[in-house]
Amino acid sequence: MEMTRKRSGLAIIFFTVFIDLVGFGVIIPLLPFYAEHFNASPDAVTLLMAIYSLTQFFFAPFWGRLSDRIGRKPVLMISLLGIAVAYVGVGFSQTLWELFLARAAAGAMAGNIAAAQAYISDVTPPEKRAHGMGLIGAAFGLGFILGPAIGGILGGSDPTQPNFLAPALTAAALSLAACLFALAMLKESHRPEAGALEPRRGRFQILQQALTSPGLQRLVILFFLVTFVFSGMESVFALWSERAFGWGATQNGYVFAYTGLVAAAVQGGLIRRLRKRFGEPALILQGAAVLLIGFVLIPLSHSLPILLVAMACLAYGASLCSPSLSSLISLRAAGNSRGSMLGVSQSAASLARILGPAAAGALFTIGGRNLPFLAGGAVVALVLLVALGLRRASEASSGA
Repeated sequence: MEMTRKRSGLAIIFFTVFIDLVGFGVIIPLLPFYAEHFNASPDAVTLLMAIYSLTQFFFAPFWGRLSDRIGRKPVLMISLLGIAVAYVGVGFSQTLWELFLARAAAGAMAGNIAAAQAYISDVTPPEKRAHGMGLIGAAFGLGFILGPAIGGILGGSDPTQPNFLAPALTAAALSLAACLFALAMLKESHRPEAGALEPRRGRFQILQQALTSPGLQRLVILFFLVTFVFSGMESVFALWSERAFGWGATQNGYVFAYTGLVAAAVQGGLIRRLRKRFGEPALILQGAAVLLIGFVLIPLSHSLPILLVAMACLAYGASLCSPSLSSLISLRAAGNSRGSMLGVSQSAASLARILGPAAAGALFTIGGRNLPFLAGGAVVALVLLVALGLRRASEASSGA
C-alpha cells in the first residue's frame, strides 16, 4: 500500500511539474521578440531572461525551507497560483518595465522546483534517487516539447509581428490547471513533527553550510556552471537564429521542442539505466563532454542538420548533468534539511541564470552572434576538469 502511494505521488508530481513547465515553455520563444517590440537591445533582451532568475535566486531557498516546515503540497499550490497571475501580467504588459516586473513576479514563484525535488526525495529510496530526480528533468523536457511548440504557433512565424497575448494567457491557464490538479490529487509527503526540523537559519547560513561542506561544495559549483552555460545559450539562441536563418517565434519554438524531446528521452528512461551502470559522477563527466561538443558545433551550424546535432548534444549533456547533481546533493544532505539544501542548489542555478544570460547578451553585443557559444564551450571545459576531480574522489572513496 505504501509503495503504491509513493508511486502515485511520483506520477502526480511529475504531471504537476509537466503542466507548469508547458506554461513556462510557451513563453520562451516569444520573449526575445516581445522585448524587441519595446525597442530593447540584445543586452536588455537577455536581462529580461535574467530578471526571472534573479527573483528565483532569492526565493528558491525560502520555498525549500518553507516546504520543510509546512509541507510540500501547500508550497507547490501557492507558487503555481502566483505564477499564473504573473503570466497574466506578462500578457497585458504595455511597456518594457511592466514586462520586467511581470517576469520578476513569475521568477519569485518559480522556486517551487525545490519543493518538487524535496517531494521526490521524500518518496524515493537512495538507490532510486537519480531516477526520481530524472522524472523532474523529464517533466522539464516534455514541457519544453509542447510548450515552445504551442508558444511558437500562437506567437506566429513573423518576428516583426508576433502575437503576445495568446501565449501568455495560455501559460497562465496551464499553471492554474497544475495548481488545481495538485489540490485535487497530490498527497502530502512531508509532515514534520515538533522538534524534527533543523533550527531556522538565514539564507546565507544555509549557503555557507553548502559551500563549506566537503560533500556539497563541488556539487553546487558544478550545478552553477552547467546552468550558467545552458541558460546563456537559451537566452541568445533566438537572436542567433534570427540573424543566422531569419527565424521567428515558430521556428525557434520547434527547435526548443526538439531539444525538449531529447531531454525527456534521456531523463525519462535512459538515465536510470546509465546510473546503474556508471553512477552519478561518471554521468556528470560524460554529460559535460557532450555539452562541450554542442557548444562548439553551434557556430559551425550553417545548415539545419548540423544545428539539430548541436542542440541534441546540448540537451543530452544537460540532461545527464542536472539530475545527477541533484541526486548527489539530496543524498549528501541531512534528511531534516534536504529541502533547504535543494533550495540552495536551485538558488545557485538561479544565480547562474542571472549571470549566464547577462554575460551571453554582453558577448553577443560585443563580439557577434557566435561569441557566446564559444565562451560557453570554454566554461564547459572547466566543468570537465571539476567533474573529473569529482569522479576521481568518488572512485578513491569507493576503493577505500
